[in-house]
Amino acid sequence: MSYEFIKVEKQDHITIITINRPEVMNSLHPYTSIEMDKAFNDFADDPDQWIGILTGAGDKAFSAGNDLKFQAQHGGEKIRELTQGLRGGFGGITYRFDLFKPLIAAVNGLALGGGFECALACDIIIASEKASFGLPEPTVGLMAGAGGVHRLPRAIPHYLAMSMMLTAKRIYAQEARELGLVAEIVPPDKLMEAALDWAKRIMACSPLAIRASKEATLKGLGMSLEEACKTTFPGQVTMHKSEDFIEGPKAFAEKRKPQWKGR
Repeated sequence: MSYEFIKVEKQDHITIITINRPEVMNSLHPYTSIEMDKAFNDFADDPDQWIGILTGAGDKAFSAGNDLKFQAQHGGEKIRELTQGLRGGFGGITYRFDLFKPLIAAVNGLALGGGFECALACDIIIASEKASFGLPEPTVGLMAGAGGVHRLPRAIPHYLAMSMMLTAKRIYAQEARELGLVAEIVPPDKLMEAALDWAKRIMACSPLAIRASKEATLKGLGMSLEEACKTTFPGQVTMHKSEDFIEGPKAFAEKRKPQWKGR
């Protein structure tokens, strides 16, 4: 499928989705979100695609978030009309609570507002040394309503999250790493290499075990510890019934690398 505002590349079992509007700092207008939603739908529904990487074109911005010029020109009603049917919400990802394939954000520059929300919707954030993060929506009369006000306080200490959200404070890569938001910081020209390296490390594991782990983790956060530990989630059942459930121990016994099939 051809896209106008994003690029999609598949490498083996990895799907790379690149927001491709560098002339506007990869900001997202509804048409970009629509394309991203289609791309994430395709990724979610393709059994041969196991890991997703989200990044932005150019070296200045991952995404500056909501396209404010589009909003000012067309108004909120038009935006709601265009995006009301999106399966994954803003950016095709922020409301995708049923996707248990792992997602990596390769943040190459500014990740502000909705851009930061898209990164927070991923499981692992790899940052360029030039990366910065923030939720500046209140400075333009908005709030981080695509999950930012809920995900950030779950990702870092509550009062630090509040200090960022209530002052529109921006933090840079090193501080984000210290807060536990970022898994690795790399030079800008090594960003995609690092993201792919993380993806390949994940691919060394059973894809169904990875999905079962992500599902149990996310769903278990809303439960008591006892309830979560005693719950068997659907992904765990799928994992137990799979060919890979036999392949893993068999490969271990035969002292070889497992050949995962994802089924």
